[in-house]
Amino acid sequence: QVQIQESGGGLVQPGESLKLSCVGSSFVMASFAIGWFRQAPGKGREGVACSSGRDGVTGYADSVKGRFTISRDNANNTAYLQMDSLKPEDTAVYYCATKWSPRCPSNWMFDQWGQGTQVTVSS
Repeated sequence: QVQIQESGGGLVQPGESLKLSCVGSSFVMASFAIGWFRQAPGKGREGVACSSGRDGVTGYADSVKGRFTISRDNANNTAYLQMDSLKPEDTAVYYCATKWSPRCPSNWMFDQWGQGTQVTVSS
């Protein structure tokens, strides 16, 4: 059974860093696009980063560009989201998802989702 599990969320102060992990089960993550999304209270889900399968091309939302970095460890079927210089507006539940295609979709439509991990940025 295909599963995606996020971890690494928590409470941090503004300006600090956090690294989220996303472990895939029963599929080869390297072959597919992996995306990170977030949903803040009262807001819709927002795509923040994507990594294409095979060639590893990445893309970011303007709101996180230069602060967040998506990466992969294909040997361990794991993807990461390194979040630096965190701001209170980054507070959200963060989700990892995969697209059953190597390319990051321009419409941010993904197929399989994890349960999410809470990130809170507050002083």
